[in-house]
Amino acid sequence: MIKKLDILILRAFAGPFAATFLIALFVLVMQFFWVYLDDIVGKGLETGTLFYLIGLVAVNWVPLALPLSLLISSIMTFGNLGETFEIVAIKSAGIPLSRFMRPLVIFTIFMSGVAFLFANNIIPVAQLKLNTLKFDIIRAKPSFDIKEGVFYDKIQGYVIKLGKKEKDDSTIRNIVIYEKTFGLQDNLLIAQNGVMRVTADKKFIEFILRDGWRYEEKGPRGSLQTDFTRLGFKEYRKLFDLTAFQLNKTGDSTFQYDPKMLSVRQLNKTIDSLKKSDKALGVRAHNEVSPLLVFARYADTGWTGFVAPASLKKNMPIDSLLPDSLRRQVYQQSLSMLNSAKNNVFLIANDYQQRANSLVLHEIEWNRKFALSVACFVLFLIGAPLGAIIRKGGLGLPLVFAIIFFVVFHLLNTFGEKFARSGTISPFAGLWMSTIVLTPVGIFLTYKAMRDSQLFNSEFYFRSFKKLRLFFANFRR
Repeated sequence: MIKKLDILILRAFAGPFAATFLIALFVLVMQFFWVYLDDIVGKGLETGTLFYLIGLVAVNWVPLALPLSLLISSIMTFGNLGETFEIVAIKSAGIPLSRFMRPLVIFTIFMSGVAFLFANNIIPVAQLKLNTLKFDIIRAKPSFDIKEGVFYDKIQGYVIKLGKKEKDDSTIRNIVIYEKTFGLQDNLLIAQNGVMRVTADKKFIEFILRDGWRYEEKGPRGSLQTDFTRLGFKEYRKLFDLTAFQLNKTGDSTFQYDPKMLSVRQLNKTIDSLKKSDKALGVRAHNEVSPLLVFARYADTGWTGFVAPASLKKNMPIDSLLPDSLRRQVYQQSLSMLNSAKNNVFLIANDYQQRANSLVLHEIEWNRKFALSVACFVLFLIGAPLGAIIRKGGLGLPLVFAIIFFVVFHLLNTFGEKFARSGTISPFAGLWMSTIVLTPVGIFLTYKAMRDSQLFNSEFYFRSFKKLRLFFANFRR
């Protein structure tokens, strides 16, 4: 049964949580656009495509924005309640801190589940769509825009120069068009004026040129069999293909084998198959290397009782046992077999290393889906008691503490993932490093908040240092 106290806490928490979540999501989305700004600007993207891109980026950042927003909003909420002495009034009524934290704990557990559902079911699809759209945008050419007095060479096979472009952006004058043939015999179009416009299907740009000349040269260069043609015209129509400037959509199947595009169930299957592949590599090594080691097939139990003849001296070179007529042949055959065995071992070892790296990447993504969900509860466990201790609302001191703890959380996540990728630590230890480090901090702050600790009270430290100074002053006397 929801009581008035629960409603009070939830109402006080809802506003800061919604605001901080939107702000955190906006900051994280802008981080993506700062990285890919040069690849997006000037591509002539449609409004729908741009909003679709923003939506995909925002969905991918939701699991990281949730812990940050829960941390900031919990500090702000309990700081506001402490600053207005509402926490004091609630405690004076005999209600412990754990009781009025209960509705937010339930809400945080619910948001942790939402974060996991996003990471497991929605983000793999959104990540696949985002990578495909990002690839198409980066591959697209800059938008078609010819300026006055500038040689424009973005259209393959042509260079265009406009002497003047009228205000209607369609009427053009003093036009020069070079048709590149990648030799010294480029064809040339010159016109006094004309009209430039895009066709209705937006696949071609049409030049209607008036009062001009076309110069064309044919034949082998450097010989007398070259024909030069000059053609005058009153009106000439020229079409340029614009398909290279359009956003061509790539199929999603191109990027579907990334571990980030897999759910927990799919990751479990892939990890299991990668672990089982070690046995297959052992069988492969035996089948590919053993035939090259001919002497190994004669190794049996009968060799254990072998006694060398007295004629064989200790440390005698093996080549002294070979006849001169066979020595060169044996050397060449042995060297060939050893090189073949070395190449096979190298290929098998390379294959094993690739599978091991792939296994690490899949295990990292598997742990990430759970670690970010649990991080929501861990950061709330830090934020709520911290706000009750500092008893300051607004965006001042609470925001400073929130940024400090989130930076620590993000750095531990980043370093842990890098260490896991390099093989320094296991993927579990790398992805759960932040949770392992910050959980004791949250428990400690909760313990202090329940006992009305003066952990961040400057007067408490001032009185303590004053007593310490008096103690040393009396001690010196």
